[in-house]
Amino acid sequence: RLRQQKRVKTLAGYRELGLLKPATVHQEFRVLRRMLNVAVKKKFVAANPCNSAEFPVRVSGLFRPHYMTWSEQQRIELHAPPFLRNVIRIITETGLRVYKELAPVRKDQLDLANAVVWIPDSKTPTGVGEVPLTDLAVEAFRDQLSLAGPGPWLFPSGRNPRGYQASFKKVWRTTLERAGVPYFRIYDLRSTYATRLSAGGVADEWVTQMKLAMKREAVRSLNRQAGEERGFDTFRANKTGVLIQF
Repeated sequence: RLRQQKRVKTLAGYRELGLLKPATVHQEFRVLRRMLNVAVKKKFVAANPCNSAEFPVRVSGLFRPHYMTWSEQQRIELHAPPFLRNVIRIITETGLRVYKELAPVRKDQLDLANAVVWIPDSKTPTGVGEVPLTDLAVEAFRDQLSLAGPGPWLFPSGRNPRGYQASFKKVWRTTLERAGVPYFRIYDLRSTYATRLSAGGVADEWVTQMKLAMKREAVRSLNRQAGEERGFDTFRANKTGVLIQF
């Protein structure tokens, strides 16, 4: 399957657009596994053969989210411009999506007195609502407010005075180079947040199902020192992106 071409149907017929990505094949096997699990429940088959098989993916294309240790975070923040330092702290303390939830935040969405930020639009329905803030997140939001200027956006665009910052990729890459840290995606900061919650004893699947009061209790359990002593050199990532050491 990995050697097959991606095919797209057009008016002139099918076009091939290059090899399928490992992530696509991986998703296909996840769907197959789900179908067979349903078949087992309905007693159409005795067992699901996917349960004991590893999904075939190219090693070069295997996705492993990067877990950022607390010491590594401090090193990156040392070389980051102030607004990016705030981005790092907010995401690792709240788990907000970089471009869908954090970048378009308006100042009127913040309620720092009650330590919450309102997210009106998200990738999933569970992402819409009030997100509780740790003390470190409140401090980062407050600092960003002082940097943002007079406009409505918390992260205003440097090119479009009426818009917000559309990308942090260039400054992120430059900051990692200056800090001497191998490149990893800024999106992986969300995995760092989830892993720190898990290390603090919070089941990762609970977070999206919690009410505000329960979320407040959960974020108090954030373990920023997770993996600091032994590291996460050997790990696997579960479906939510949490890095599980073994």
